[in-house]
Amino acid sequence: MTSPLDPHAVPWRDDAAVIGLVGLAHAGSHFSHLLLPLMFPVFIQTFGLSYAELGLLMSVFFVVSGIGQASAGFLVDRVGARPVLFAAMTAFVLACLLASVAHNYTTLMGVAVLLGLGNSTFHPADFTILNQKVSAQRLGYAFSVHALTGNLGWAVAPIFMVGLSSLFDWRVAYLGAALMFSGILLLLVWHRANLITHQTVHPEGANQVHTLAFLKNTVVWWCFGFFMLTAMTLVIVQSFSVSILQAMHGVTFEAATMTLTAYMLCAAAGVVIGGFFAARLPQQSEWVVAVCMAIAALFMALCGSGWLGATATMVVLALTGLAIGVGGPSRDMMIKNATPKGATGRVYGMVYSGIDVGSAITPLMFGVFMDRGWFGSTLIGAALVLLLSVWVALAVGRRTVHV
Repeated sequence: MTSPLDPHAVPWRDDAAVIGLVGLAHAGSHFSHLLLPLMFPVFIQTFGLSYAELGLLMSVFFVVSGIGQASAGFLVDRVGARPVLFAAMTAFVLACLLASVAHNYTTLMGVAVLLGLGNSTFHPADFTILNQKVSAQRLGYAFSVHALTGNLGWAVAPIFMVGLSSLFDWRVAYLGAALMFSGILLLLVWHRANLITHQTVHPEGANQVHTLAFLKNTVVWWCFGFFMLTAMTLVIVQSFSVSILQAMHGVTFEAATMTLTAYMLCAAAGVVIGGFFAARLPQQSEWVVAVCMAIAALFMALCGSGWLGATATMVVLALTGLAIGVGGPSRDMMIKNATPKGATGRVYGMVYSGIDVGSAITPLMFGVFMDRGWFGSTLIGAALVLLLSVWVALAVGRRTVHV
């Protein structure tokens, strides 16, 4: 439910406080995505684990997060977003503390479950708060900041965790992360008045069928599909782009890694630009998304074709991140436009669980390509997935008219 307030009647500082608090929480969520992968080399050396066992940890994380995200939306609509957000941060603190004393694989699996549970709540909680607390005309900027802080969370995690591990050891790094999440939780609690949301109230005698009625709305499933597809492309880039660049063009590990970093930074810059499109073209959000994804698909296909040299491929791949980033805030606006009144938490929870589904299945699908040496085909596959997301985004726009 969007706030009907005139933005001129609400001081910028009030909206900014809400946006900043939610953005900080979202950065913490993205930070948590890398808490386990960053320590994989340490776990191999310390516990003698295989890559298959480590991969299973991330599969558990995404499965728990996906199932939990769909469920968390109902909880947000029932009890409000604020307590759910507090619980998520508490789960992160507990996960980091458990990781700091881990002595076997079973304990690490428990860490993965706690991290997945914590991560599952953020999109339904965050977007419920933003939609209810931020002035309607400023929502585009709010969505832009939300996406930007997520990217920054990814960027900070390696510096924080690897830095503390180098100075001390990996257990101290997890203790440091626990302290960081504790600090975020305390800040959220201190400013809890900015995070109050209205619970969804159903008429007396309303049953579970009413609560689940939004699932009959086909646009919800189209939105779910869109997030699943775009998540697949991100996982391909994050998981395989370094190896692909080395195999196809013989670039150094450092250069390939810097290209991935450039991709993420360009995506963050794109999000800032995209906020202006989302704010100025809220009713055409699906077209903004479609154009951005189409451009990104073209760039990705060029990278996979092998027609470009090493330098050009690295530059174009980074620009792919820019195109996808520009579409990010409009993507969130597209979901807002498609959301039935009173079902914000449930819809965002269900829709964003598509990210977890896409993230869980992609390494299995495209890992086969990589094992067979089909490096260019992996990027072309990512391009085809993005093209499919263009069609899905336009389908969302067509069906939103009937919501």
